[in-house]
Amino acid sequence: MTSSIRDKQIAALKQMLNLNSPEYKDNGSEPVWKVLIYDRRGQDILSPLIPIKELRECGVTLHLSIHSERDPIPDVAAIYFCMPDQDNLDRIAQDFQNNVYEKYYLNFISAICRQKLEDLASSALQTENVSHVHKIYDQYLNFISLEDELFILSNQNAQSVSYYALNRADAKDTDVEVMMDDTVDGLYSVFVTLGTLPIIRSARGNAAEMVAEKLDKKLRENLRDTRNSLFSSENSGIYNFQRPLLVVLDRNIDMATPLHHTWTYQALVHDVLKLNLNRVTVAQEQKKLKTFDLDPKDSFWITHKGSPFPTVAESIQSELEHLKNSEEEVKQLKESMGLDGESDVALAMMSDNTAKLTSAVNSLPQLLEKKRLIDMHTDLATSILSVIKSRRLDLLFEFEEKVMSQASLDKQILDIINDTEAGTPEDKMRLFIIYYIYTHSISDSDIDMYSSALEKQGCDLSPLKYIKRWKMFSNITTTTTNQYGGGTKSVNMFEKLLSHTSSFVMEGVKNLVVKRHTFPVTRIVDELLENKQSSSTSDEFRYFDPKQLRNSDGFKSKNNFSEVIVFIVGGGNYIEYQNLLEYVRNKAVSPGLPQLKIVYGSTVVNNAPEFLEQLSLLGQELQ
Repeated sequence: MTSSIRDKQIAALKQMLNLNSPEYKDNGSEPVWKVLIYDRRGQDILSPLIPIKELRECGVTLHLSIHSERDPIPDVAAIYFCMPDQDNLDRIAQDFQNNVYEKYYLNFISAICRQKLEDLASSALQTENVSHVHKIYDQYLNFISLEDELFILSNQNAQSVSYYALNRADAKDTDVEVMMDDTVDGLYSVFVTLGTLPIIRSARGNAAEMVAEKLDKKLRENLRDTRNSLFSSENSGIYNFQRPLLVVLDRNIDMATPLHHTWTYQALVHDVLKLNLNRVTVAQEQKKLKTFDLDPKDSFWITHKGSPFPTVAESIQSELEHLKNSEEEVKQLKESMGLDGESDVALAMMSDNTAKLTSAVNSLPQLLEKKRLIDMHTDLATSILSVIKSRRLDLLFEFEEKVMSQASLDKQILDIINDTEAGTPEDKMRLFIIYYIYTHSISDSDIDMYSSALEKQGCDLSPLKYIKRWKMFSNITTTTTNQYGGGTKSVNMFEKLLSHTSSFVMEGVKNLVVKRHTFPVTRIVDELLENKQSSSTSDEFRYFDPKQLRNSDGFKSKNNFSEVIVFIVGGGNYIEYQNLLEYVRNKAVSPGLPQLKIVYGSTVVNNAPEFLEQLSLLGQELQ
């Protein structure tokens, strides 16, 4: 099985931490002790991938921000992991001046240009540090791997490449150009890390097309430079024969999904608890904040992150019962070991139970770790449950599913807007925007009526102003119909929700059936994979192959792709990510072909409140 993008990035980082030699293996010798210096981008990249314990194992005794006050440490090697921007280069020159470290290993996240490299060399020369600079590397690691099938390009500076930044009224061409170049640089790093050249498909006439064109150009330029090509046969290995399909899409193709009230575990954690770089903070009793790391090695998380929330609650309950039984077994064994040792019966039982107890003691660390993880999921699920109940998210989810699947509605949207218990003002606005996008004809008088009702509930109408303009300019009437099959079947799913101290029981869950559905992004990927596009759809998507001498948009690929990378310019979300994973799970595998693998990437990953806020800013510009 091929390594995931996350595995490859971890391997590249560990090699860097081992002074750019093949990864350190424990052969009884001590690792070389060193200091790690990073900028904000470097911190974002390292944080979800290499915990502090593993940094220690790689010989890193101290890790510091490049712009923090740092005292000189003689006789130590310093690994720098940062962007080659002017601020960082000035700080490195300052470190040379102050003789902060004895050896410098400079690792730039993106390639450093010739001019900046020469400036750095002259700084080293002036401060007599040339012999102390041991290695300078372009690492091409300018992306953040969150999971095996998920990456983003930005986190702490997410606003600079957000949907708002891309679509704001006063965005200059030069600003957009910088954003596109940053995005292309990140995607280029992804393919250098994978060691593979993609075939690129992108929608026409938007930011996605600009990204695809620039990436194609950058890949071609590197291929032409045969001496320094990053995609030579020795670098790309097995990928030479099996190339991935990169599908570049613009956020504007689907504005409803990012606002959707979701029902799967991971997307709910992101929506209501603010998941960031696989870390989530939960307010506990007396408003104490507790932070949890959602580890990709956590089997419960891997199994259930895409499951409907009631299923997750049931599974936590059964896991808790299983743990309780395991603890009871150990307790009973201890009691039986305390029998009178003089009698033959007791001795016979003792020898039999010793083996059992030894086995139980050996499995204790795993048991404790499992208990820690289940306790964490209990805390998360309890927090989510209280939000679901206080905001009636079940009601909003059901209604939106019916709207998006064009099913008949059993309630009027005005009733939900006027229901003071059904969601916050932001929830109501999200619900109405989805209704507005999917309802093809709403009269002006109806719009005024709904707007008045929303305002009475305290809603900010700015996002709706922007969506009205977006809908006017989008070919929305032809694209929303039949793009979302599914919906829900439910009979008051939260009839008997009970919460207990150590765990919680969810009854009435069986009443809820979430049907399979396909979001617009998944539908487009399916059409491109299966070559099912109509001539009009085919014209909408451009074709780029960096290996071809000339690009031919009319070329129709006959490739059977085993890997697809879907990239959203302007921000992605966990709802689309889970939908693509579900699509892969349900896709039939043709005989003799490998299982399809889909990786989802985006400039940033937004939850619905963040995306609504960006729409609000855009709406305010229209006033």
